[in-house]
Parts: sequence; C-alpha cells; structure tokens
Amino acid sequence: MEAIRVQQIMAEDGAVMLTGLPYKKGQAIEIILLLQSSTSTTPRACLTVQRLRASGLIGLWKDRTDIQDSAAYARQLRKQAERREGISYAPVR
Repeated sequence: MEAIRVQQIMAEDGAVMLTGLPYKKGQAIEIILLLQSSTSTTPRACLTVQRLRASGLIGLWKDRTDIQDSAAYARQLRKQAERREGISYAPVR
C-alpha cells in the first residue's frame, strides 16, 4: 500500500481540503488524520558521520580534568537518566 503524507495547518475549524492527489474517480481510499505534536513540526535533520565529526561532539570531554574515565562517566549519566523518578513507561499495545 502506498502512503502519501500531506502536512497542513488547519485554516478552518473542522475542515480539510486535499487537492492534487494521484487517485482517480471511483477508487477507494482510506484517510487517517493524526494531530502533529507541537515539538515535531519541523523535520529532523539527518546527522551523517561527516556532520557528526564536524559537530564537535566527538571528543567533547577530552580537555576536562574532572573526568578521568569518560566511558565510566557516560555510563553513570545513563544510569542516572534511567532512574528518573516520576516517569512511568507503559507498554504500547
């Protein structure tokens, strides 16, 4: 099944107008509408290896004197993040 994504900002309450679709008269189609979260209105930029290397993230902690073992420090940060209180994760059904 081919999917077509159309993103629009609602111009009128309760009304959506779609034009330019590649379907012909008489074809059966299914329309699914999803409300976009306000945090995902812009597409994420793809981070390639070249862009990652140029970003400055690699070696970010190399000059810090308070971190002796960066791998151990990263593990500690991950463990702290996993133990955040007040966040519950329910399985998706």
